[in-house]
Amino acid sequence: MNFNSIKAIYLFELGRTWRTLFQSIASPVLSTSLYFVVFGSAIGGRMEEVGGVSYGAFIVPGLIMLTILTESVSNASFGIYLPRFTGTIYEILSAPISVAETLLGYVGAAATKSLIIGLIILATARLFVDYSVMYPLAMIGFLVLISVTFSLFGFILGIWADGFEKLQIVPMLILMPLTFLGGTFYSISMLPQAFQTVTLFNPVVYLVNGFRWTFYGQADFNISVSLGMTLMFMAICIAIISWIFKTGYRLRS
Repeated sequence: MNFNSIKAIYLFELGRTWRTLFQSIASPVLSTSLYFVVFGSAIGGRMEEVGGVSYGAFIVPGLIMLTILTESVSNASFGIYLPRFTGTIYEILSAPISVAETLLGYVGAAATKSLIIGLIILATARLFVDYSVMYPLAMIGFLVLISVTFSLFGFILGIWADGFEKLQIVPMLILMPLTFLGGTFYSISMLPQAFQTVTLFNPVVYLVNGFRWTFYGQADFNISVSLGMTLMFMAICIAIISWIFKTGYRLRS
């Protein structure tokens, strides 16, 4: 394992965060704060509790997950797309760096950025609502797992995209709607039975509920289902990336 190459890629990608601090960290934190104000105060004033938890506290895990998913995909996709756009990707492909080392550098940096933002939002939420974390170690573990998994997905998206416009298609038109409809602001038990059945086909609902379980010990699904869905998606992403590097899809052309 070439740790120097991993360190070089990781630090370079992480350094871009500090150079664009407002866009990378401040902007998503401010946006999430507005969600707390609008949904926590306006709607929370009309809806006192959900499953024995105040509405303001109930949406904390969902809002963190909303940010983590979008930021992980965005950071990882842009991180690998930029070298392709500038042509520096050929330096990486010709260097004695394995696929695993490349992934550890790019995906590790993207996941780290998402974790930093998630933890900042977790601390910021204290300014708006009083919440508790029943299983803090499980919460951190789930946060890391989700960040890494969707950074892998973002890495695939960054290789697939052949223009800056395509980098926004999946996050804005697919991922964002799925997250909003995945129980971020409500429990799916509040939906009519027909809509509950449709929601079961939304993979994000399992992630949101699994993460919420680490806070309050309750969710619409068993934690093992959420964990299994996440690990399965991670395995699919790793398999696709292995195929991409093996075939050179959109890397050598």
